[in-house]
Formats: sequence, C-alpha cells, structure tokens
Amino acid sequence: MVKNTQDKSLAQNKKARHDYEIFETFEAGIVLTGTEIKSIRQSKIQLRDGFARVKDGEVWLANVHIAPFEQGNMFNVDEMRTRKLLLKKSEIAKIEKELTGTGITFVPLKVYLKNGFAKVLMGLARGKKEYDKRETIKRREQNKDIARQLKIYNR
Repeated sequence: MVKNTQDKSLAQNKKARHDYEIFETFEAGIVLTGTEIKSIRQSKIQLRDGFARVKDGEVWLANVHIAPFEQGNMFNVDEMRTRKLLLKKSEIAKIEKELTGTGITFVPLKVYLKNGFAKVLMGLARGKKEYDKRETIKRREQNKDIARQLKIYNR
C-alpha cells in the first residue's frame, strides 16, 4: 500500500477514478530510455488508455503514450511500446493473484518524479457500472453543498 506523495505530479489519469473503483494502489518504477524520461519531465505523457498485465513474473505497462523527445532524433523509440514496471516479487505475486479474478484490471493513476526517478502509481481496479458513476457524482455534489453551507455558517 502506498501513502500519498508530495512529489511533483507529471500526469494523472482522471478517467480511471471515474470509470473504476480503485481498491489498492502500488508505486512502481518504469524502465525508460533517456529520451523517454526527458519527455516525461516535460509532462508529455498520456495515461488515459493505459493498463498493465503480468507476464512471466514481470509486470508490463501497455497503451501509455510518451511523446517523442524533440531533440532526440535517432534515439527516440516507439511512443506506444510496452514498458516494464519495477515492483517487488511479493507485490507482483499479489497483483497476479488479484488479476485472475473476474473484472479486475491494473491501471496507471499518476506519474510523478521521486528523488529524480519517474514513478507510476498503479491501481487494482474494478469497473463501475453507470449507476455507480452517478452515485459518485451525486455524493461529490452533496459534499460540496455541505462544505459551502458550513463556510457560510462559519462566517
């Protein structure tokens, strides 16, 4: 389980929190080339359609777009290639066990820098139904109204 970090966030997957119920998060390192990390530092990364899968005891991140670095010329790699995630063996075993269940997916939630290294916050998630999404929106609106009323009352 990962605590919230105060490091610089470079990209967020807001759609994941809307479409999925996140029930556990993991912090993972990403194996990148030199030009990819330079693009990530410029926040040229999209997590929207990303997901991860376990294959041969390793976790691979797919469908994450990292734009080519402008000065990278011949050193740029395919922007949609699958990238290896760095996790502990016990975490990989736990993730693999959870993914065998039905309706569970492993999605990227946020990319940030921590001590100069790019990290990705991954979440084990279950897809929400349409009525769950409406319920979440309704609850958020109610909380905003309550906060607004408290602010007026405390003046």
